[in-house]
Amino acid sequence: MLSFSKKSALAVILALVLFCPAGSAEPPEIVCQGMYQHHLQGIAGNQKDTLFWSFTTTLVKTDIHGKVLVKVPVKNHHGDLCFSDGKVFVAYSNLFNRPGADSKVYIYNAEDLAPVDVKRLPEVVYGAGGIECHEGHFFVVGGLPPDHTRNYVHEYDRQFKYVTRHIIESGYTRLGIQAVCHHDGYWWFGCYGKRGLLKTEDSFKLLGGYKFYAGIGLVGWGKGRLLVARHFGNTSKGKYQAKAVWAGPDDKLGLAIK
Repeated sequence: MLSFSKKSALAVILALVLFCPAGSAEPPEIVCQGMYQHHLQGIAGNQKDTLFWSFTTTLVKTDIHGKVLVKVPVKNHHGDLCFSDGKVFVAYSNLFNRPGADSKVYIYNAEDLAPVDVKRLPEVVYGAGGIECHEGHFFVVGGLPPDHTRNYVHEYDRQFKYVTRHIIESGYTRLGIQAVCHHDGYWWFGCYGKRGLLKTEDSFKLLGGYKFYAGIGLVGWGKGRLLVARHFGNTSKGKYQAKAVWAGPDDKLGLAIK
């Protein structure tokens, strides 16, 4: 029978603590600390230890456990967002689902969420609702009038010079596309309504529309894994809480909670 002295046992415990520091493990779900006046529009992150949450009029930075690190008020209506090169890019619009929107991208320093710049997006005429950075270019999605049967993805270069408009033959989705994520070689688009998720190839050819709900945000987080946003709790008094849950690709559902 093996036995250890108290000194040996303490040495083993100390080694384990040093090898696996407290708080380093990813939680089963990430609950954003606090309650917010408006609902969540999107999530983004660095695929390591930091998430960004857009609550329409509040921009929040948390650690991987949901602890708030920075929180700043922002103009209504800040939408879905992305993280790239030390900055946070947030789609903004004052109007959705009809022509004439004042579409913009608000840019923030990822460290302290200090404002950096604002870029106008006049090509996104139905309202900018979401943004993703992929291979050095930005891709912006947004609102859609109810008589339209195709969704649009607007591509910009790194300086937000307009490149082109891509078309998704998706049929009508309620209020267009609300959130966007490129991960594992596919585009994932979050929508409201019954078809809450669209999946396309890199070329934007539609691969499927699914009932899985991704309308308030999703972000890739390592091979075969994504984080998908969910509201929870009682929102009847206009106070919203949100969390991010783990999901992975599924042939029938598009994505499935893991």
